[in-house]
Amino acid sequence: MNDRMLVHKVYHRLSLLCLTPHTLPFKPVQFPSALSPAHVRARPLNGTVRSLRTTAVMATSRLRNLVPVNAVASEDGSGGASNGSVSSTAATTVLEDEDSTLGVRYRLPPQEIKDIVDAPPLPALSFSPHRDKILFLKRRSLPPLAELARPEEKLAGVRIDGKCNTRTRMSFYTGIGIHQLLPDGTLGPEIEVHGFPDGAKINFVTWSPDGRHLAFTIRFDEEERTSSKLKVWVAPVETGIARPLFKSDEIFLNAVFDNFVWVNDSSLLVCTIPLSRGDPPKKPWVPFGPKIQSNEQKSIIQVRTFQDLLKDEYDEDLFDYYATTQLVLASLDGTVKEIGPPAVYTSMDPSPDHKYLLISSIHRPYSFIVPCGRFPKKVDLWTADGKLIRELCDLPLAEDIPIAINSVRRGMRSINWRADKPSTLYWVETQDEGDAKVDVSPRDIIYTQPAEPLEGEGPTILHKLDLRYGGISWSDDSLALVYESWYKTRRTRTWVISPGSNDVSPRILFDRSSEDVYSDPGSPMLRRTPAGTYVLAKVKKENEEGTYLLLNGNGATPEGNIPFLDLFDINTGNKERIWKSDKEKYYETVVALMSDEKEGDLPIDHLKILTSKESKTENTQYFILSWPEKKAFQITNFPHPYPQLASLQKEMVKYQRKDGVQLTATLYLPPGYDSSRDGPLPCLVWSYPGEFKSKEAAGQVRGSPNEFAGIGPTSALLWLARRFAILSGPTIPIIGEGDDEANDRYVEQLVASAEAAVEEVVRRGVAHPDKIAVGGHSYGAFMTANLLAHAPHLFSCGIARSGAYNRTLTPFGFQNEDRTLWEATSTYVKMSPFMSADKIKKPILLIHGEEDSNPGTLTMQSDRFFNALKGHGALCRLVILPYESHGYASRESIMHVLWETDRWLQKYCVSHTSTVNVDPDASKDNSGTVSTDSESKAIAASGGSGPEVSNTEHEGFDSLPRINC
Repeated sequence: MNDRMLVHKVYHRLSLLCLTPHTLPFKPVQFPSALSPAHVRARPLNGTVRSLRTTAVMATSRLRNLVPVNAVASEDGSGGASNGSVSSTAATTVLEDEDSTLGVRYRLPPQEIKDIVDAPPLPALSFSPHRDKILFLKRRSLPPLAELARPEEKLAGVRIDGKCNTRTRMSFYTGIGIHQLLPDGTLGPEIEVHGFPDGAKINFVTWSPDGRHLAFTIRFDEEERTSSKLKVWVAPVETGIARPLFKSDEIFLNAVFDNFVWVNDSSLLVCTIPLSRGDPPKKPWVPFGPKIQSNEQKSIIQVRTFQDLLKDEYDEDLFDYYATTQLVLASLDGTVKEIGPPAVYTSMDPSPDHKYLLISSIHRPYSFIVPCGRFPKKVDLWTADGKLIRELCDLPLAEDIPIAINSVRRGMRSINWRADKPSTLYWVETQDEGDAKVDVSPRDIIYTQPAEPLEGEGPTILHKLDLRYGGISWSDDSLALVYESWYKTRRTRTWVISPGSNDVSPRILFDRSSEDVYSDPGSPMLRRTPAGTYVLAKVKKENEEGTYLLLNGNGATPEGNIPFLDLFDINTGNKERIWKSDKEKYYETVVALMSDEKEGDLPIDHLKILTSKESKTENTQYFILSWPEKKAFQITNFPHPYPQLASLQKEMVKYQRKDGVQLTATLYLPPGYDSSRDGPLPCLVWSYPGEFKSKEAAGQVRGSPNEFAGIGPTSALLWLARRFAILSGPTIPIIGEGDDEANDRYVEQLVASAEAAVEEVVRRGVAHPDKIAVGGHSYGAFMTANLLAHAPHLFSCGIARSGAYNRTLTPFGFQNEDRTLWEATSTYVKMSPFMSADKIKKPILLIHGEEDSNPGTLTMQSDRFFNALKGHGALCRLVILPYESHGYASRESIMHVLWETDRWLQKYCVSHTSTVNVDPDASKDNSGTVSTDSESKAIAASGGSGPEVSNTEHEGFDSLPRINC
């Protein structure tokens, strides 16, 4: 199962739990996100473009996505949320009810769907470094469209809110509650963090290393749809009384890349906007010259279709303006000191002993064909007070990284501090010039070196790898685990090394296929050190010798996942299962280690873990489980998020493809449904294909039948409330065994998988064979279009969201395909539903964000596909969502997507009685014409504000679209 499908599996369980950088063994990555232009754009019937005003209304809804405590919202709008209320000043476009005939405006879905999406969000949780306190981070509802409509700058693959000097579409919290975790597992009374004005938007909440203080940022809404710049605030945990970190009102956070980090218990290193910065550069009215790119050196440079790139010198200047940071060292006592020169700093990492800083920055020359992650990169070593010790590397512009999977940048990479040492660095260097197609041994070498080596002391080789480096889990000089993997073969290996001894030879601990989930031994758990780093949690048994690790595994079996915790002898390989999930009714997982020892190994009788527990009908709750009694204390009691679906029916079904591959899916049925009494239902199949190297691995069961059904704001499961059967995530493995390329047989395997899924739900009597719809997002939309082209007998209609349909527009690879268009021309063409537009005769609904920033799924993919369909008389509809990116974030857009989807399903699935065959030569008066409803005609006539809608819901080749707004 691919990573995206795994994310969907753990989506609800993790959505309530936030772990800060001080409770994770790694530093959270900040991903770019996207906003949209500053006005609603619609095309009236005469083809002119006009701006439409927005009207302020109250909006409440829900956001369920996982929210890292200090994270910027992701591209699909996930991020922190509040308690469900929206300020009365929040502006949003008017939402018309279903009976509106005022025009192409944002619509609301049926009440039973709307109620689920609008349910109040639950708080996110964050545990203190010592696991003795919990933050309840109060979240807001879905954001109004007005927030997405704020001005943004698209620069070097990053979308920047110039008013805030942050990434755009940044979510926030509205409040922080602190609870003491009492010895009996109960929570003490809430201490509310206070002292800042009402209406404050809270971001980047982090604990100090000693757990005594919180740091976070505050911003406010201002006039003209803008938000203020961010200021850093701090609050002692005991009182919750917050105050600004800086006494000066002129110091603001620059959060385009990094933001701030605790360097010790009482000091923070903060990225600030330089005080000397003036107004942003102005774009010249007349360009200084043409835009020129040249390859007169005949370099081979192949890049994917990156978006939001720099375009000219003005963009370069603007990028420097917003991204340039002045680092400031600030103490809780008010002391402030600027350190280092202003630069485009991208990360700051204090050493475990707080004596050094690892500082990364990017610099010119910039590129017009790759994003900022490939710009020239400099890594320096500073003292804690900002004095330069030495330059570790200055990597050149990396435009020529090969597109083959597992290709990497040349030079030093993954430069980090050893978690088990006060101030020792380690890094990796490729030996294959970064090209995965080059066969060389070793492929990667890991080096280590003290922060300040003795004169003439060079780096030490720690380990050599023949696969691609994947990380290290440190323990001490006697033990570390090194990971390597190779995508083409799906091989993954774990090495045991002794970092402090050259006499002990490295040995392989695990050597397996990453696809073989049944053989997964689990991942070693980490414990927090007094320095705030994370190392392998070694456990000791009373009166026994040996080195034991805790392996936390998913426990994949043919009956579904049964998570476990093993006590693993690192020397003998013997395992003792000390905990496993209840497999009969519940799905339980180990979330985190809650017992950290200051020194030495952890006695097994002192073990304490945080677990989650859920069932098909009971939402996720969290427990503290303590040894030796293994007594569990429940620490949360969250209400059911959608009680109207509390009794939904869920079953993991297994079936077989005609080539013998075992397939699985999760079948959901509405509450109270009885197939013998109610008969077959309309059915929605929602999926996402994945690539595999073996039939055996493709047929393995992933997920658990007992997992709670987490329903996001655009989930297919919402249609359970409309009495649909939902076949969620049917496995669609695209298999390429040996040297075969999976995509060379993509269409055949796709169709065979879909046929098997449809046959299974029909055989069970839960789905009407003529009322089965198919849908998907992104690569799932690509799947949907291909199925309507190549398997029209299976489905009555399709819903395709934010997809790519013409692979010739992504000529240097897509998804996991790393051959170019010229190397695999027939595969690119055959896989492209655009090339089979003349074969699509079933109704297809296309939805796309107007500001899609995802590489490969440019908005024009849907535009051009719609025109191709329309040119062949297909029954189709295109909805373009203003300001939305690859995933949809605003309440208006999400509600409208649900309305469009429900309308499509009711009209072309529920009401569908037989297969529709379209004759391209038929006239517009063909008796088989499916006309649009009166509502659509009224919408076309008025041209009101809302998403762009293009429509060809007819069957005549020469008929004009009913809606083209």
